[in-house]
Amino acid sequence: MKKILHHGKVYVEKGVFAEAVMIEGGLIAAVGSNEDILSLADGETELLDCGGKTLIPGLNDSHLHFMQFGETLNQVDIDGVPSIDEMIRRCRDFIDKYPEKVKDGLHAIGWNQDLFVDSDRLPDRHDLDQISREIPIVLERVCGHIVSSNTKVIEMLGIDGDSPQFPDGDFLIGEDGYPNGIFTANACNIAKALIPDFSMEERRKILLETMKYGVAHGLTSVQSNDVGTTFMDGPAAFKLFHDVYDSGEALLRYRHQVCFNDFAAFETYLTEGEFACGKYGEDSWLTLGPLKLFKDGSLGARTALMRDGYAVDRENHGLEWIKDDEMEKYCQLAKQYGLQVVTHVIGDAAIEKTIDCYENAFVDGENKLRHALIHCQITDEGLLTRIAEKGILVFAQPIFLDYDMNIVEELCGKELASTSYAFGTLRRKGAHISYGTDCPVEDCNPFPNIYMAVTRKDKSGQPAGGFYPGECVDVADAIDAYTIESAYGEFMEDRKGRIKKGYYADLVLLDRDIFTVDPMEIKDILPEMTMVGGKVVYQK
Repeated sequence: MKKILHHGKVYVEKGVFAEAVMIEGGLIAAVGSNEDILSLADGETELLDCGGKTLIPGLNDSHLHFMQFGETLNQVDIDGVPSIDEMIRRCRDFIDKYPEKVKDGLHAIGWNQDLFVDSDRLPDRHDLDQISREIPIVLERVCGHIVSSNTKVIEMLGIDGDSPQFPDGDFLIGEDGYPNGIFTANACNIAKALIPDFSMEERRKILLETMKYGVAHGLTSVQSNDVGTTFMDGPAAFKLFHDVYDSGEALLRYRHQVCFNDFAAFETYLTEGEFACGKYGEDSWLTLGPLKLFKDGSLGARTALMRDGYAVDRENHGLEWIKDDEMEKYCQLAKQYGLQVVTHVIGDAAIEKTIDCYENAFVDGENKLRHALIHCQITDEGLLTRIAEKGILVFAQPIFLDYDMNIVEELCGKELASTSYAFGTLRRKGAHISYGTDCPVEDCNPFPNIYMAVTRKDKSGQPAGGFYPGECVDVADAIDAYTIESAYGEFMEDRKGRIKKGYYADLVLLDRDIFTVDPMEIKDILPEMTMVGGKVVYQK
């Protein structure tokens, strides 16, 4: 059956608007004036009056951890806790309230030592022992690259001060010569593995609940790294997603970004695993995407890989998660199988090393596989130019500036900070830059993210002129970064991310006009309706 959305302000492309859209078979069949499109209606056409409201393409988060976000909604809330004592209190209360949920262990994510009002030290085993010494406890920093644990975790791992470090990750030693409960990089996964996983039925419920949240905030597509991070059992994860999508219960489009903890597992995936055997239809809402790698840690944890170290500690150059030679192996094998690679890079050294590796894996000297830099935060002019000239994609998170603007100058120095988070410069240089949230590091609601890209102000409107305002983008560019550019990142720019004939009917009707509203209000915008493939999946 045909549907017509009429009397709207329909965003077609920068500077171009229409009034009405006709949908047929899940695709946009026509776009034009009210008169022209309504003349195509017949007796069976469903008419939807937009009431003059703004209609934009469905928003597509180019990098997040969707399943992990769902998990956080089912765990103790430690996001942004103001102190270690408050974190201890919340965890104790959660244990008292949900003893069955935590009888075999407690896990949560969200603390950030820079937000502690009384101290900026990392919580350690002595703190978490105040929660419990009977069950393992693992609490992740908001970035996911450092975890704190209690003594029970150390005992279960069977490590002491003389034990060898884990591959690609460390456990820190306290002043007493014993592990202090703090783990970094890949060692975080080893500690987290001690906490029993959600059951498959729980995961299914979590996934569906998270989809409801996503479409209620205008997301129609997510490109998500869950397999190999949040969900370590790859075959089980792929089966769960197939089951949900095959049943028709899914509310939005999902593209896998897949991690591996060792090269042999990646080889198996390519030759006899999901990559080789998985079934994905041409217009499936579920698609199999790139290999995801981690090159470094995070800025706030002082583990981003920096060329010249940190301004506050030049001896600290951060943490190199995957080494150059290992990364070369992954990228060369990905090239052999025609697979895109996307890599977590935050520090300038991580970005430079990753670009080097990508160039070595180019096809015919070009980035035909659309390898991408996720985050790409700390840059100088040379790196920005090189990214654009080499056609390397950037999956950026403008919303990170809400916090990072408070630390980047101190940690990197003002000169380097002035050329970092350079979303405007990258666009002007012609780079393909798309937006995401890295949720649950930030909420997956796209509108605070668009607000940050447009204003370069925190949620309270500071600084008044914006943080390095030359990097601001206009509203159309921000929407394009969330739509057509995100589609480009998944090789779908010919059928997704625009309101044009032949494109997927993924649409969002907004409660106010994002193009004319006071920029301070952009962060507060919400959908009146969200549509995926012509199907209404959310209505206010």
